[in-house]
Amino acid sequence: MTADFYRAFEDKHRGARELIKSRLRVYLPFLLPLAATHSGCSVLDLGCGRGEWLELLQENGIVASGVDLDDSMLAACRELGLDAVNEDAIEHLKSLPDQSRLAITGFHIAEHLPFSLLQTLFIEARRVLKPNGLLILETPNPENLVVGTASFFIDPTHQRPLPSQLLQFLAEHHGFARVKILRLQEEHRLLESAQIGLYDVLAGVSPDYAIVAQPNPDTQQPDALAQAFSVEHGVSLYELASRYDQELKVVFNTQLQAIHAAHGRAAEAQAVAQQSAQRSEQLATELGAVYASQSWRITRPLRWLARQIRSLRKDP
Repeated sequence: MTADFYRAFEDKHRGARELIKSRLRVYLPFLLPLAATHSGCSVLDLGCGRGEWLELLQENGIVASGVDLDDSMLAACRELGLDAVNEDAIEHLKSLPDQSRLAITGFHIAEHLPFSLLQTLFIEARRVLKPNGLLILETPNPENLVVGTASFFIDPTHQRPLPSQLLQFLAEHHGFARVKILRLQEEHRLLESAQIGLYDVLAGVSPDYAIVAQPNPDTQQPDALAQAFSVEHGVSLYELASRYDQELKVVFNTQLQAIHAAHGRAAEAQAVAQQSAQRSEQLATELGAVYASQSWRITRPLRWLARQIRSLRKDP
């Protein structure tokens, strides 16, 4: 892989810088309340890439530094004067003192790591974080069927998709007492009551998700932080599939009612036709009886004479 390949790849598939910054704002409600109560504490961003998150933190008065192994990506950080160095993320974590960082973040780095290193990341993050600090990891969401089976594999450096249940378990197993899952980047219309189709079920689930984890949540934490943890984000596969199922049931029931109504009308028409046929048979029977009667035979000459008189009246 050439030196500039991954930056070109990110520029094409990750999205424009301002778009990424706008997406990362979802994490500020978690960081800002803690930063307000821990003056001077810093954030470490693992795999900082072009530095969108570092820039956003700097704009909000939070001290932050980043590490990345791609010099081409780090060039964007240097251009903005951001604190970012070329180091291995795990080795850098290992070099930090205990309880020395307010937050450790990693956006689309977890899926690049072998599982053993991912476990090490959780172990070292737990050690380095302050007791009520935050670990934030964002990754592609394999619950989105298109992401999990197709788009995830566009990136040649991805190891394997990571279901949210796995990252949640890793966090809990390695000593994080509070873990929040945020589903992210879905279409806004899917959060509302708009009708959905089959493709929405396959591709509409939040394409990314993150875990936000705390080692030892302080019972005296700011209300704003508690509020951030209480807010639900995104849309799940179960939710979309259930909504689609309900819509199918509505359509099916509507069509079934229409079919029943048509059957009812057909039955009514058949009943009317049967009644008409029965009436016709009855009239034919009555007429046959008249023709077979003695009075009909006796009056036959009179009927012939009446026809003759009528024909004479018609002649000029």
